[in-house]
Amino acid sequence: MKTVIVVGGGLAGLVTALDLAQRGISCTVIERKTYPFHRVCGEYISNEVIPYLQSLHAFPERLNPTQITRFQLTSVNGKLAEMPLDLGGFGISRYQFDHFLYQQARQMGVVFYTGEEVSHIQLLNDGFEVKTSERILTGDVVIGSFGKRSRLDVAMGRSFVKKRSPYVGIKYHIRIRHPDDVIALHNFKDGYGGISNIENGQTNLCYLTHRNNVKKYGHIPEMEKAILHRNPYLKRIFQEAEFLWDKPEVINEISFETKQPVEQHILMTGDAAGMITPLCGNGMAMAIHAAKIASELVHRFCQNQISRAQLEHDYARQWKKLFEKRLWAGRQIQRLFGNEWTSNMAVNIARHVKPVAGFLMQKTHGKPF
Repeated sequence: MKTVIVVGGGLAGLVTALDLAQRGISCTVIERKTYPFHRVCGEYISNEVIPYLQSLHAFPERLNPTQITRFQLTSVNGKLAEMPLDLGGFGISRYQFDHFLYQQARQMGVVFYTGEEVSHIQLLNDGFEVKTSERILTGDVVIGSFGKRSRLDVAMGRSFVKKRSPYVGIKYHIRIRHPDDVIALHNFKDGYGGISNIENGQTNLCYLTHRNNVKKYGHIPEMEKAILHRNPYLKRIFQEAEFLWDKPEVINEISFETKQPVEQHILMTGDAAGMITPLCGNGMAMAIHAAKIASELVHRFCQNQISRAQLEHDYARQWKKLFEKRLWAGRQIQRLFGNEWTSNMAVNIARHVKPVAGFLMQKTHGKPF
């Protein structure tokens, strides 16, 4: 029987492991943190994922996710536009959702090594050797699900890490009066932030900013008052919200550079394969969809129906077919944000040119699968 090692227990890694386990494939997940824990994430998932999650008995209905059907956009100086989300989505924290998937996967027999970081992966004689701080594992297939940027990316010499990224991601959980059915994107100088409700009456506030904003003011709270508060919608949020954490979750050098879906024979999923700009949070949906296509192909490989070369070729081809244009569209649309003039233009498009706004929204969303 062939075995699969998943490096990184994020959304893509957990769903891949759960899918493979339900197909009867031996699977091990290595995660450097211990569940449950928070991640910097917009915590909104497009409804395109629901049929697949339901097929795995992994839709988190008992966690009471919020149902989101409307999108709001504000410019740097506070102009507002609103439009419906045709497909819609749901809001749920990664703290709860990842832990839920972890528990589901363990019940299906997936082996987890948590609190361990992978330092080295190598293909030897048609099998992989994976080294962690605690052990050496061997497997027939390795799935890479190690997030936006990791030490392993650097160790592997992946090309995107050679180009420094100026983006910093910051996330809070707050309590504030915010409509359950709305996800909002608020612009500010050299950045933008999303706000949407998650489970248990909490709200996710997550924003992307340029590192120069943080450097200029020295500390995140001072930067928020000087930069984010210029948008009256963000100012109200920061002044009225109850902040539930002592300090935010922060991640540096978020890269939207092109990555490869297969590197050194490892099938990359989620942000390890490519990160969409945070437009309505479709990175989570893409991670889940990538898990589906990886699982289907790995199952065929484990049944000796395809070779390793065919596995890698087909995964790269399917991944690019599904996501390459979506990532490109996100990068182009991102240029409308973080600047007063262009963010006003984006709001005017959303207000007055509905077909164009709908087309742009469609380009960053997928179809149910």
